[in-house]
Amino acid sequence: MSKGAARTGGRILVDQLIAQGVDRLTCVPGESYLAVLDALHDASIDVLVCRNEGGAAMMAEAYGKLTGRPGICFVTRGPGATNASHGVHIAMQDSTPMILFVGQVERGMRGREAFQELDYAGVFGSMAKWAVEADSAARLPEIVARAFRVATQGRPGPVVIALPEDMLVETAEVANAPRVEPAEVHAGAADLDRLAGMLAGAERPLAILGGSRWSEEACASMQRIAEAHALPVATSFRRTHLFPADHPNFAGDIGIGPNPKLAARARDADLLLLIGGRLSEMPSQSYELLDIPSPRQTLVHIHPDAGELGRVYQPALAIQATPSAFAEAFATNAPRAQRNGAEAAAAHEDYLAWSQTPSTLPGRFQYGEAMCWLRERLPADSIICNGAGNYAGWIHRYYRFRRFASQLAPTSGSMGYGVPSSVMAKRQHPDRIVVSLAGDGCFLMNGQEFATAVQHGIAVIVVVIDNGMYGTIRMHQETHYPHRISATKLTNPDFAAYARAFGGHGERVEATEEFAPAFERALASGKPAILHCLLDPQAITPARTLDQISAQALARKG
Repeated sequence: MSKGAARTGGRILVDQLIAQGVDRLTCVPGESYLAVLDALHDASIDVLVCRNEGGAAMMAEAYGKLTGRPGICFVTRGPGATNASHGVHIAMQDSTPMILFVGQVERGMRGREAFQELDYAGVFGSMAKWAVEADSAARLPEIVARAFRVATQGRPGPVVIALPEDMLVETAEVANAPRVEPAEVHAGAADLDRLAGMLAGAERPLAILGGSRWSEEACASMQRIAEAHALPVATSFRRTHLFPADHPNFAGDIGIGPNPKLAARARDADLLLLIGGRLSEMPSQSYELLDIPSPRQTLVHIHPDAGELGRVYQPALAIQATPSAFAEAFATNAPRAQRNGAEAAAAHEDYLAWSQTPSTLPGRFQYGEAMCWLRERLPADSIICNGAGNYAGWIHRYYRFRRFASQLAPTSGSMGYGVPSSVMAKRQHPDRIVVSLAGDGCFLMNGQEFATAVQHGIAVIVVVIDNGMYGTIRMHQETHYPHRISATKLTNPDFAAYARAFGGHGERVEATEEFAPAFERALASGKPAILHCLLDPQAITPARTLDQISAQALARKG
């Protein structure tokens, strides 16, 4: 491509995004990148204007999860960048492709601690795959193309690019870079043959799916593999959408507070296939599910990044391949295992028994029953979003994800994720029902993005589970310091009125029987909506109350 006419750095940058197929981005505007905002005025890119950089970055991260292409976010320098670090950290721990563009002081002012100046390579060096400052407009095509490769190849993750303000207004004659497609890493035939032999000889195999670089086709291939090899399949923490819950080989998800029978099945497996994921702290039950460095199980680890193979667990067989490439090749070529389906059937029955009927807990609003109603009411393509907190335990236990890319949740455990991710999900898929679940503490960490939903006409439904406290921390307090409550009580607003104040639909739910009709009215309104559900503080987990937890703690102390 010829260099063409001279363009400003801002225009060159936006043209690179278009060349890479970017159709949507998020931002909080800032004077440090006015030239980019001006170029976006004439571009065919949907710009979601957000209320806080943390929410904007989380929306971009959610885009990366939904599409496999980098989510794009623009923020201003200094406090704008540090606010956005929440989303960068999620993208890193969740292996999500994302690019954060940050305004920077003029090049001639660097090193003086000018207004809102930061060293972005230093600030983001430990939480991004690559952090760089663009020094000249002429190099922007090179830098942006490389950023797309770094963000999407191997183990995906975030890239941070600093944009000096004066660089964005200088002109250059330079050609656009071509669209980047990430390299696909394929498994070797010898490794696939060896794996097939290991599977054929196993008596208690178990597959655990996790990580990113999956696709709908790869998930379908994984179902064929499970059926051909009578293989029980579990999913890692907050990756439940990778295998349909109604499939007869589904064994459940391994995360916080998993089904004890599933955890035992993983510990007792004679062959453990870890596909795409890292089995980090949460799914590994604080690194106790497998011995380190040499697991007691025969471990086969399949991952697109060689740096993750043997990083924590030393596998008997390490295969560097993307989940998509592996699943397609193994489903096509591997011989069928001669194994009856008893193990897979038993694993699925254990899952159904664990997730079928919620316990009755104190209070008029039975959250478990509401979750089971959503399980039956929502179409398979609905998208469920959540942040972090004990309220998420009901989702993981009782909701059944049946389709790829129907779950958005941070494996990093970051609060405040549910609302912004739901806004992006509904913008990306306006024809699908999108529900955000949030605790009262979680909601107010990014609840301001409800205003973004109203401004752009994005009809998400937010279910706020209000128990008047930071419930997870209170649970830990009762576990370790029973009856010594400190810094966990919350005084909350009327969240239904909050929704109406922004121009959305809001309702208060105090009893179980009020939930379903309120949800239907919220859906019928066609507006962004909040259902304010009051949960008894004693109902701290799907199975135990606060009093039970504190009584057990006191009994242990004697």
